[in-house]
Amino acid sequence: MRDSTRLYEQIDAERAYLLRFALAKLRDQDIAEEVVQEALLAALSGSANFAGDASLRTWLTSILKHKIIDYQRRVTTERERFASAPSAGEEADDWLDALFDETGHWRAEFAVWTLPDAAHEQRAFFAAFERCMDKLPTTTAQVFFQREVMGEDTETICKEFDISSSNCWVILHRARVALRECLEKNWFGK
Repeated sequence: MRDSTRLYEQIDAERAYLLRFALAKLRDQDIAEEVVQEALLAALSGSANFAGDASLRTWLTSILKHKIIDYQRRVTTERERFASAPSAGEEADDWLDALFDETGHWRAEFAVWTLPDAAHEQRAFFAAFERCMDKLPTTTAQVFFQREVMGEDTETICKEFDISSSNCWVILHRARVALRECLEKNWFGK
């Protein structure tokens, strides 16, 4: 019991990292939180399968990646279903009946609805942000992304890029200044 409690605490401690990862991939806070919850539930129910061959973060990220793929497949399936809806003159009963099972319940759960204007605004902002990130030097963009979006600690980033911690902070400062200028010009100034 003590080992499982410790594992649950360690899994919970990785939640913030997983949420940042999902948000970077899905670009929607509500959907990212939903997918992370699914991943955490899967990890907790399958905790006996965690052998410790990889780090806990790597194992959880792998589960999360699969949940993100499942979500994207679900969205694609729903789009196809919607696109195959009959037009005005076609037989609608067969199409409508196919949405429900024999007990009268929906066959598939629907995605959570968001405010269209807010979702559009968020997508537009992230598109502008990505264009600004593309203007940064490659290493600067990678260091910034890993530190500020993925939440990696400075020590890990320094080892990966073979830079000192003071150099890392200079790179991050320059990235922030460049992104601020770019966003002021291309997003806030529009």
